[in-house]
Amino acid sequence: MDNRSLISISDLSKDEIMAMLKRAAEFEKNPNCNILEGKVVASLFFEPSTRTRLSFETAVNRLGGRVIGFSDARTSSQAKGETLKDTIMMVSNYADLIVMRHYLEGAARYASELSHVPVINAGDGANQHPTQTMLDLYSIYKTQGTLDNLTITMVGDLKYGRTVHSLLEAMRFWNPKFNFVACEELKMPAKYKKFCDELGITYRESVDFSQEIINETDILYMTRVQRERFTDLMEYERTKSLYTLHNAMLADSKPNLRVLHPLPRVTEISQDVDDNPKAYYFQQAKNGLFARQAIICRALGID
Repeated sequence: MDNRSLISISDLSKDEIMAMLKRAAEFEKNPNCNILEGKVVASLFFEPSTRTRLSFETAVNRLGGRVIGFSDARTSSQAKGETLKDTIMMVSNYADLIVMRHYLEGAARYASELSHVPVINAGDGANQHPTQTMLDLYSIYKTQGTLDNLTITMVGDLKYGRTVHSLLEAMRFWNPKFNFVACEELKMPAKYKKFCDELGITYRESVDFSQEIINETDILYMTRVQRERFTDLMEYERTKSLYTLHNAMLADSKPNLRVLHPLPRVTEISQDVDDNPKAYYFQQAKNGLFARQAIICRALGID
């Protein structure tokens, strides 16, 4: 694997993460430059995406590069039966960098072992989403002024939610406290709780989205129950609307609390929250442009 690839947030050291956050801040000041002139980035999205795909493609365009690829696997040779191996081997002949989202866990790691150029994981099944984590970290750092000693409450789909899995692993460097709020069917997988136990990270689990938990929280990370991950649609119907944040629930929360969400949302954040200054999810999505510009430059070895 090319060591400039980004497959899991655990591929990055604390210093590398901080360096990319500082670089993202520089891109926020000046997002338009031609440092990717002559570079081609392949955008391979085997699974639907709006924010991730568009922010990556915008990042490349604003940096002066060019984008090739597809946003619907049905328009690729996969529809003819081409294997992922053959697709990656072929595309790596044409591009300087591959950005890939795939529905199978481990697909990005597999692609990185085959590719002649760096691979950035834009989400692989319910496993990892490291570029979302980088924009989440940037959003947290911007709003809190620090990453240290924060209480982070994760709500909703903690079983299939790759964004919460990646964020949990990334925060290992900064002594967080976690609240995991989920129903029994969607609770945080055992391997991530074991990860916390081994590193001495404090967490508690709850099925109740209580006012007490909200009021002690610095970062409230809401998630969508993901219909596309369920094989049992009855289970999805039972769980999809169990947790909804309403504006009144933030009345006594800490002044520094910010509500994050990887989007898209369905019913888990009421629209009456949108005008609350503690709602940060749309700015969070905007931060994805700057974070992904930093990630692209790291992958291509560009200062």
